[in-house]
Amino acid sequence: MREMTAAAARRSALWAQGFADRKPAGAPTRRHVRSVLDRVRLFQIDSVSVAVRAHYVPLFSRLGVYDRGLVDSAAWSHSARAPRMLAEYWAHEAAFIPVEDWPLMRWRMHRYRHGRWSGESRVLDRNPTLAADVLDVIGAVGACSASDVEKHLEVDRPDRKGPWWDRSDTKVVCEQLFASGALAVDKRVAFTRHYDLSERVLPKAILAEEVSEEDAVRGLVQRSARALGVATEPDLRDYYRLSPAQTASAIEELVEDGVLERVGVRGWDAPAFVHRDVRVPRKVEGAALLCPFDPLVFCRPRTERIFDFRYRLEIYTPAHKRVHGYYVFPFLLNGELVARVDLKADRASGTLEVRSAFVEPDRNPGCVVEALLPELRRMATWLGLDDIRVDDRGNLGALLAAAAARPRGE
Repeated sequence: MREMTAAAARRSALWAQGFADRKPAGAPTRRHVRSVLDRVRLFQIDSVSVAVRAHYVPLFSRLGVYDRGLVDSAAWSHSARAPRMLAEYWAHEAAFIPVEDWPLMRWRMHRYRHGRWSGESRVLDRNPTLAADVLDVIGAVGACSASDVEKHLEVDRPDRKGPWWDRSDTKVVCEQLFASGALAVDKRVAFTRHYDLSERVLPKAILAEEVSEEDAVRGLVQRSARALGVATEPDLRDYYRLSPAQTASAIEELVEDGVLERVGVRGWDAPAFVHRDVRVPRKVEGAALLCPFDPLVFCRPRTERIFDFRYRLEIYTPAHKRVHGYYVFPFLLNGELVARVDLKADRASGTLEVRSAFVEPDRNPGCVVEALLPELRRMATWLGLDDIRVDDRGNLGALLAAAAARPRGE
């Protein structure tokens, strides 16, 4: 078995995710979006908007300042000249995937025909005709939200003050029909899903394509391996939330076919696999802010193994118990995760707030600040904000705040 150093494995992972590529010299285009998508294969979707929605950030991290409308048009519009590029489905979690990968999820849709969550069967038991009613409404009026469907069905739904996950029966059924593939997401408005019949959202050729579960899983594992660069078996199945049994057999077949190579990585406690197309660059240069759901870091055990960077999302941690902050962006510099910043976009004041900043042990704080500050200003520009404001919380906060307060050019 070939052996790799941990540094080579890290550079392979960065190459696979597009961080060894040069950023565009001019304004990024739809072609650049496609190029990044071909590498990462999915953009995870998340509801938190304290800084910016998660599905926009991986492109910023890899391309720099770009028009977020490129993502919106790729996901929500279709024309002969610019066909729909992205489809929404449950991939890693809720995610945009290439439209052509939608058939690879059909086996999952079959499993979700009777519900993705335990409460769905109870909803359907007490509303046996609701699924048919929802399909009838959407079929007649076109893409609409669950609340729009309720209005057409004249459902009396009094205002409730329960938690956000306390969904109405209509919303539960819409989600079940989406999970099973009967409905697709035509667009989002203020982040609310607007459902339509799948045949009106996706191309006929995509809908007609039948892929067995075995072939689909093998295709997904191959995509995972290509996107990850070098990966353990748990890494490969985490990317698309596959089961150990599915992944194990697919890996063996791909190794036998020469698509994957089994390798040992020094310091790793499990065997790893490398896709035959993956390269190991001599170095990876540049800086990038990564959102918590970037494919490079969303598998936390892998992030710790590759970068020696322990990363936890603290959104659901009480404020007084948070170590680093609410919505923390790791900072990638020359192939290493060297710092983390808790960011918030205060749109009312036109300010990007750095609520805390931490540098990793054994990193040069001055060098990190010198590279981090331009990236923060670049993000502010991208988000249409006029300035940045830095609190002094964290072991890098005071130094970063002082640098941000100096006039440009000093």
